[in-house]
Parts: sequence; structure tokens; C-alpha cells
Amino acid sequence: MKWQDRRLLELFGIEHPIIQAPMAGPTTPQMAIAASKAGALGSLAAAMLTPDLLRGELQTVRQQTDRPINVNFFCHIPPAVDADREAAWRKRLARYYDELGVPASAADGGAVRTPYGSAMAALLLEFRPKVASFHFGLPEEALLKPLRDAGILILSSATTVEEARWLEARGVDAVIAQGAEAGGHRGMFLTDDIASQPGTMALVPQVVDAVKVPVIAAGGIADGRGIAAALALGAAGVQLGTAFLLSPEAKTSQVHRAALKSRTADVTALTNVFTGRPARGIANRIMREVGPITSEAPSFPLAAGAATPLRVAGEARGSGEFSPLWSGQSALLAREMPAGAMVAMLVEQTQAVLKRVRG
Repeated sequence: MKWQDRRLLELFGIEHPIIQAPMAGPTTPQMAIAASKAGALGSLAAAMLTPDLLRGELQTVRQQTDRPINVNFFCHIPPAVDADREAAWRKRLARYYDELGVPASAADGGAVRTPYGSAMAALLLEFRPKVASFHFGLPEEALLKPLRDAGILILSSATTVEEARWLEARGVDAVIAQGAEAGGHRGMFLTDDIASQPGTMALVPQVVDAVKVPVIAAGGIADGRGIAAALALGAAGVQLGTAFLLSPEAKTSQVHRAALKSRTADVTALTNVFTGRPARGIANRIMREVGPITSEAPSFPLAAGAATPLRVAGEARGSGEFSPLWSGQSALLAREMPAGAMVAMLVEQTQAVLKRVRG
């Protein structure tokens, strides 16, 4: 297919203006490889990886494809531990510990998400992926300049027009406009007001008008109809995550897969119960009973220390009621198919929609 807007294709060296979203947990090297081989931009999610684990994933990708890939990082500022708040959070979750037979000491799991730093920067300079992308703003310039000097492109997510302008002013090569429909963590960094977050179809054209760099639409897009709509609004491309969660390459847990395939998968909410930061997932018991948003949760990512043992215990019983079932509002559009076949289907669907619209 010949795409009218070729900015992303030429910028990234890809065939289709589609990015397989980096999703910490479910994303695997095999998913990124398959998406890239199909002509999209495959992504690795490094937010929950140590440098050694990321090295292994980058080596796997390098061995199987020379296509462009994206490596994604969180760049939050680690919070100071508030002992009183931590104790109150454990007390709030205590009845679930008792119910599941989890010892109280398990709540000392600590944070599992490390922000981008010098060790990860060194890995990027060694492997030279085409793209490095960031969530929650950008790291300090001293960590970005070496990447730029090495020819690595920089992306980051914006959830508001103000954030998009902020990112452009700091030299990103493209902006990911993340609408409120998106699954997983909100990329918000200049605001903490989730009630005012715009949806994708409202955010994209406003960001397109506000910045000169290419805009990538993300949130609630899972088929060719959504892609065509985003392109019509001026996006140079799209980023899809939920659409890939049922692929065989995804490391999506069985309870998560079952939730995505359930009739109620379209019932999602933003919650901070699992990590301390708003993220969209399929509604379950702990979200309803503790949140979905609660001021009791410690700051991101410290809330995960006490919440994670409940997920582990629940999933051992086959239950997802205590799990972060991350999903966008398009879960019912997800399909069980290989990631490469998914890209091909998305391209075919988009082509059909655009052909019908153009007459």
C-alpha cells in the first residue's frame, strides 16, 4: 500500500505507519521482531527490565532481524519512601492478605520499575536501536544528547497539548498523542488531573495543529477503522497495544487473556491501586473495592510493593481479581493472531477504509 503521509516511514525506515506499543510485561522480543518484519515498528518495553535482561532482549532481536525497533523507558523521578503512608497502605490491603493466605512480610516487595539512567543509556549506545521512546516526559538532557549524537531518534508521550509543546521544545523527533482511551499507564507529566485528560480523537488534531513534528495517535485504536480515523485527523501514524495482547508472542498471563476475551472487557477504568500512578485496565474486584483511584496508594511505583503479592496469590488460584489487567477501551477488537499477521490485517483493513472513503 502507498501511504499518502510518508513522514514516519522515512523517519523510521519502516513500511507502514504503525507502531506496536511497548507494554511492560506482555511485550517480548518475539513480538517486536514479528511486528518489525511485517513492516511496522516493533517495540521492546524496558521499564521492568534490568540492564542485563534488556541486553538479552536486544541480542535476541539483533540475531533475528535488522529491521528498525523502538526501545521504551519510564523516566519518572523515584519518590522518597513515606513510612507512614506505606504502613497505611499495607493496613488497607490487609484483609486481602488474610483472605488469600499471604504473609504480611510479602508486602515488602518494593518497586519493580526503574527509571531510565546511565546504564540503560550505555546499552542503547552499544546496540543503536533506531528509536528510543519515553513515558512520563523525558530524562535529563545529559542522558539524551549522546543518543541524538548517535543518530537514535527520540519519542515521548503527551496526554495534553501543553505536554506536546513541551516535548517539541526539547527536541523530540515525534510526539505520541496518548488519548484517555489508552491502556496501561498514563504518560502525563505536567498534570496529575486525570479528569481533564482528552480522548484520542479530540487530542490528536489539537496536537497536530500545535507542533511541527509528526504526531502518532495512541489510545482506543485497534483496527483499520481507528487507524484511518487517526490519519484523517492529521496523525502521521498510530501506536497500538491492546490489539497485540492476545498474540501468541505476547507474555500476557492466562487470567489477563481470559479477561480480554470476556464479554465485559470493554469495562475499563483508570486506577492507581496497582502502582500508585493512573493506568487503564479492565475493572476487577480490587479496583472497585479499593479505588479505582485512592489517595491511600503510595507514590509510583511504590504501591506495587504491597499490591504485587496479591496478584501473584490470586493468579495462582486462577483469579484476575487482584491483577493489573491493563487494556485500552478497544479490548473487544483484539484478535488472537500472530503479531505479524495482525500488522498485515491492520494494513489491509486501513486500505479498505481509505479506499471506501476516497471513493
